[in-house]
Order: sequence, then C-alpha cells, then structure tokens
Amino acid sequence: MRASAKVIAITGASSGIGEATALRLAADGHHLLLGARRTDRLERLTVKITADGGSVSFRRLDVTDAADVRAFVATARERYGRLDVMVNNAGVMPLSSLAELKVDEWDRMIDVNIRGVLHGIAAALPVMREQGGGQFVNIASVGAYEVSPTAAVYCATKFAVRAISEGLRQESAGDIRVSVVSPGVTESELADSISDPVAREAMRTYRSVTIPAEAIADAIAFAIGRPAEVDVNEIVVRPAAGAQ
Repeated sequence: MRASAKVIAITGASSGIGEATALRLAADGHHLLLGARRTDRLERLTVKITADGGSVSFRRLDVTDAADVRAFVATARERYGRLDVMVNNAGVMPLSSLAELKVDEWDRMIDVNIRGVLHGIAAALPVMREQGGGQFVNIASVGAYEVSPTAAVYCATKFAVRAISEGLRQESAGDIRVSVVSPGVTESELADSISDPVAREAMRTYRSVTIPAEAIADAIAFAIGRPAEVDVNEIVVRPAAGAQ
C-alpha cells in the first residue's frame, strides 16, 4: 500500500454518487470496500475498477442493520488492515406531502438516511480511535439547509445528518475528521423511489437542471485529499444554472 493511499469504505456504492465516488477514488489510488444491497451492480463496478488497475472489493450491505454495518467495517480491516475513511452515502428519497400519510416511507427514510449514518459511525468510530485517526464523509443534501413541500421528512433526515456530523466533529476534534457533502440536484436514481404521483411530477420539474454525480465525487475526493491537519467540514455543490 503506497503511503498516500487510504482504505475507504463506501455505502450505497451501486449507483449514482456512490458509484461515481468509487470510480474517482479508485483512480486516485485508494483501496476501496464497496457496500450496497444490489450485489450484481457492485460486482460489475468491481470488475471495471479492477480492470482499470484499481484496488477494490465489495460486500452486500444493508445500512439499516447495525450488525451488518459492523461486519462491513470488519471486512475492510480484514482485507486491508485498517479503515481510514467511511463514506456514509446510502440514502432514499420517497417524497410526498405529509397529508398523504405515507408512514412506511417516512420510516424507510429515517432508517436509511439517519440510522444508516449512525450505524456507520458506530461501526467505524471505535476502529478509527484505536488506530489514532480517520475521517467520516457523510452525504447530506441541500435539503439539509432548507425545506420544500413534499420533502419535509426527507429534509428532516438530512438536517439530522448535519447535526450528527457536527456533534461528531466537536467530540472528535484533533483525531478524526468529519466532512459533510451536500449535493444539489444531481443525476441519480433517488427520484425513482417516489411513489406519490404529485411529488414525482414536481421532482421531474425540479430536476430539469442537474449536475453529474462525478461533480459530487470530486468534492468528496477533495475533502479526503486534504492534509491531516486540515478538516473540510461542509461542502455544498449545486448546479450553476439552477436555484437548487
């Protein structure tokens, strides 16, 4: 392992921002463990990265299962001997107005978007403290700074990601870096989970201007690539041509 290479675990790596981040970080020479539920996509991504000379492995991962996330982190240590960066990227966005009472969808967003990040922290934090350092990159959203109709619960989960990350930063200052990356409208499959027809149509209009997932991958790579004494805490990346 070359001196500048880091061991990086990425959740939600099978598509969108997670996939783009895996490709970018592998190209930068880092060692990756990729996690997601869709192992067929992870396998294809792993084959591509390996063919391009990258160092990567994958494991099926459900971030709502704390034991599964612990096993994911343990796999990184077994494979590479340490874990330098945990990218908590997995997320869902089934938008709807509160009056639609889609409680199951609310619960799913809470489980993936909040508990998933907490599970990632709970699994990786003891490892990083034991080895004397590390970094969390938690993916939030512009929805962590504002609320819009049909997105109340989604925005609440992303506000929570920011709050959790700031608490972790304050508690871990000096040893463990904490970065929050908040994408604006980005090319991804997130909108595919919207079952409510009104919210789906509104999102189609909202997403008329997007940025590629690679733009977010670049921001993540920037935060990871700073010297150990520099902690990039928050990055917001929006389309230049759009309000969001």
